[in-house]
Order: sequence, then C-alpha cells, then structure tokens
Amino acid sequence: MAMASQQRTLEILVEAVDSLIDDFDLIDFLHRLATRCVELLDIDAVGVMLVDPNGELQVIAASDEHTRLLELFALQHEQGPCVECYHTGQAQLNIDLESARVTETFGPFAAHARQAGFRVTHAIPMRLRHQIIGALNLFHSRSERISESDTQLAQALADVATIAILQQRTIEQVNVDKAQLQAALHSRVVIEQAKGVLAERWQVGLDEAFNVLRGYARPRQMRMADLAQQVVRGTLDLTELGRH
Repeated sequence: MAMASQQRTLEILVEAVDSLIDDFDLIDFLHRLATRCVELLDIDAVGVMLVDPNGELQVIAASDEHTRLLELFALQHEQGPCVECYHTGQAQLNIDLESARVTETFGPFAAHARQAGFRVTHAIPMRLRHQIIGALNLFHSRSERISESDTQLAQALADVATIAILQQRTIEQVNVDKAQLQAALHSRVVIEQAKGVLAERWQVGLDEAFNVLRGYARPRQMRMADLAQQVVRGTLDLTELGRH
C-alpha cells in the first residue's frame, strides 16, 4: 500500500474511533463507513445491514440509491451473500454474479445485481466475538477478485464500526441497542420521505436530494432525521435548503 494510502487509511480509522466521543448519529456514521469503503477499497458500491430488535436484518446505509434498492431486494427475497454472511458469521468473498452456481443459489438477487451493473460481490460480517450485529456488502462492477489486503482492510473497518456501535450502546444504557436501532429505522423512514419530497420538488435524483440534506445538516450540527422531519412537515424554507 502506498504511503498516501496508508495515511488516508489511518485518518479514516481515527475518524471512526472519534465517533465514540462525539454525539453519535448512527445513520451518518454508517453512511460515512460506506463512502470510506468505496474510497479505500477497489470496489464500486457498499451496503450496510444491521439486525433490528426483532432479529430481522434492515438496510441502514448504502453508498448510493441503486445499491440501497438492491439491498432491500435482497432482504425481501431473504437471499444474497450479505444475508448468508449475517446468518453464518463468515465472510462471503468473490461471489461471481455471472456464474451458474451463484445464479442457482441466489437467482433473483444475482439477476437484479447484474441489472444494476455489478459482476462480483463480497460480504463482510460485523461481528465482535460471537455477537453478530450485521454485515457489510461490497460490490464490483468488474469481474475481478478482491485482494487479501483489501479483504483485511474491509474487515478492519467493519470491526471498528461494530465496536463503535456496541460501545455507544453500552455508554447510553443497557437496552439502547434496541432503542437506538429502532430510532435509526424510524429516522431512515423520515429521511426517505424527505428525499422523495425534495426529489419531486426540485426534479432531481434521490442521491442528490440525500447529499443536500447531509451537506446542510452536518455544518449546522443537526441530525439528518431532525432536518428531514422539518422538510416532511413543511416547516423548513426549501429555498434556503436549495441555495445550499
């Protein structure tokens, strides 16, 4: 790994650790994890799934809208490397979406992923010892294998994220894992509604609408869910948001 790459990797790991002492916004934290994975690894897209209080996987973050929809499709059909990774606790690497074996095993998901432009996928467990809280899904648009060094780095990022989430839950309260994730799921719904409002109002894509929300909230130290709630309720001047 080049010196510049090593330095950037260290900066990103420190950024993740810093979340332990900052006001913890789970959705923003996991979205940063997804974008940082795309930045550091030789991949094109990332999705993050976490298990909810009822033991069901939920899509919490993704590097882009197409990947989020693909992850939702995987959950609806209860198939795909990410789902299998969560249930087994084992990494699923170099899944060739064009191979006959994968097509037979993950039929609808594999076909949907190919339609989205992906050729290879990998799933990394978010696990601390025997506790598995979710999985990280990596996508290639090219037919190539993930390197050992990238696999190790992806697992390191997933481990840091897992520790951060579990640590934050412990700091807040014993049962915050259920409360925080339930709040995050509710926040995700509100954010999706706000994205739809902005996309319809401005005639832009959902990814652009999300980036505007995120770009407006962060410098003002607002939670994205709070901002989204204002958009949905119509209590925020969208002209001001549009200028940003």
